[in-house]
Amino acid sequence: MKHVFVFDDDRCCACSACMMGCMDQNDIDLSAGEACYRNTYDNEVELADGSIYCAYLSAACMHCDDAPCIAACPVGCLSKDPETGFTVYDNTNCIGCKSCALACPFGAPRFRPSDGKMVKCDGCNMRVKNGLQPACVRACSFGALTCVTEEEYLVGNGEKACNMLLKQLAPKKKT
Repeated sequence: MKHVFVFDDDRCCACSACMMGCMDQNDIDLSAGEACYRNTYDNEVELADGSIYCAYLSAACMHCDDAPCIAACPVGCLSKDPETGFTVYDNTNCIGCKSCALACPFGAPRFRPSDGKMVKCDGCNMRVKNGLQPACVRACSFGALTCVTEEEYLVGNGEKACNMLLKQLAPKKKT
């Protein structure tokens, strides 16, 4: 059953707990030059009336239905998990060419300097398969980040999530 991440900007305070959960779960070593799979953004946008709007966002791999990173990998390290729908990787044969990163419109695949291979968010695939929440979701104290089945998403969250994304990306109207 396909899973999707849902972000609710009304609940986010850009505390970066989701990033900390991701770093802990994946043993990411920032001092060795590794980058977290999930990033948080805190952007202040000045509106026409002079007030400030704080736009918060938590983003990682979007696990695209037709993920361009899969087709870009010359050695077949990336695939779709048929059970969860997440874009997963097995970098055993990775040659570190960065083709997956170049193909990804979201910059999700990351180069790991310690072994010269690419890595990315896999949605905490094994955790989800075992009935647990992804580490980033578990760490979010405010409920801004959730992981639900596609059916749950379409019933309860689809419209809000789409509207939120449009609101975040669209330029603010001047009044």
